[in-house]
Amino acid sequence: MTDYAERRVTMVDTQVRPSDVTKFPIIDAMLSVPREVYVPADRREAAYIGDNVDIAPGRVVLDPRVLAKILDALDIQPDEMVLDLGCGLGYSAAVIARLAETVIAVEEDEALAAEAQRILSEQGVDNAVVFAGPLAAGAAKHGPYDAITLQGGIEELPEALAAQLKEGGRIAAIILEGALGTVKIGFKRDGVIAWRFAFNATAPLLPGFAAQRAFAL
Repeated sequence: MTDYAERRVTMVDTQVRPSDVTKFPIIDAMLSVPREVYVPADRREAAYIGDNVDIAPGRVVLDPRVLAKILDALDIQPDEMVLDLGCGLGYSAAVIARLAETVIAVEEDEALAAEAQRILSEQGVDNAVVFAGPLAAGAAKHGPYDAITLQGGIEELPEALAAQLKEGGRIAAIILEGALGTVKIGFKRDGVIAWRFAFNATAPLLPGFAAQRAFAL
């Protein structure tokens, strides 16, 4: 029988800590949340590899070190509400739920959303809720949010989402430029998001976040 708890410890010790993620709440969350239950059953053996894990066409659970470094940069506090876009089967929402007061997760694929909510409920994660809907629309009626995470790549951030970030809030995004990706953290000041480089990472482009291509004759 596979010892997933042991694999979680190995994941944290060999992937997360060496990435300079030292905040105790993040380490504790990643040691506590069973990553293997948030991937399809036939992918469980791959749950703890140091890479993105495919969960549906064009959709992944982010590499543990990438998620950990994003959470480290966002510095989520226990009284904050977080919008988690593209939560897949709920792993990111479960981890963030251990850091934040509330997590509003959005998943475009209705089957994934329903399964994510089922798993989260089964795991006793009662401060995260999953809504099915277009990722690029976010969940305005529950916002504004202290922090926003995107569990995949984007080329540009829709205005509708930028508007859902609180003044003084933070957003983390894997911004894709061709085959290259960089994680940037945006800080909202005076209604404008200013981005700063955090680290390099890549993930599939999330639906609804492609740049508008200029049409040329």
